[in-house]
Amino acid sequence: MNWDAFEKLLSGVNKYSTAFGRIWLSLVFIFRLLVYVVAAERVWSDDHKDFDCNTRQPGCTNVCFDHFFPVSHIRLWALQLILVMCPSLLVIMHVAYREAKEQRLHKAGRGSCRHLYNPGKKRGGLWWTYLLSLLFKAGVDVVFLYIFYRFYKNYTLPYVVKCELQPCPNVVDCFIARPTEKNIFTLFMVVTACVCVVLSLIEAAYLVGKRCREC
Repeated sequence: MNWDAFEKLLSGVNKYSTAFGRIWLSLVFIFRLLVYVVAAERVWSDDHKDFDCNTRQPGCTNVCFDHFFPVSHIRLWALQLILVMCPSLLVIMHVAYREAKEQRLHKAGRGSCRHLYNPGKKRGGLWWTYLLSLLFKAGVDVVFLYIFYRFYKNYTLPYVVKCELQPCPNVVDCFIARPTEKNIFTLFMVVTACVCVVLSLIEAAYLVGKRCREC
């Protein structure tokens, strides 16, 4: 990873964010992205290898694991983080595109040399882009929270699951690797996602309220 480019990207996102947006970005970067990279990915690295069932029937363990874990928890989390970060990048791309267009017009003698956007004041298309990005980020987190709830009931993993699918000879007990540790990380993920949703909605309400007062 090119950390210099990443640092410039973060500074660009912060430049056009409100105070709520900066808190949201810090929360995502420190408590979601870093936790995922440093710790959570290792916790789920052994989920299939250490999923044991009390039978030697060939194929039974694989079928039971696929039934109870249709999508890897950690891969869903990674997809959630990617989709949540994309709207912030779209805001930066919007600003870069409009400023590049303004510079081309200025060189052609049809534009002004002033900055198109003031980081402290969002106008026109930038305001709409930023507002829609907030709603999209909140929507992504809500959708993934629902998906996690459907796949992992009440966001918890049981210590033992009972499986009676073919080719298992009968009802067999299967044991999940480190369920307590995984439940702790899952709860942490759910809480931070809920806080991010609240921050995004508060920021959206702040932008709309500020625009109404100005009008």
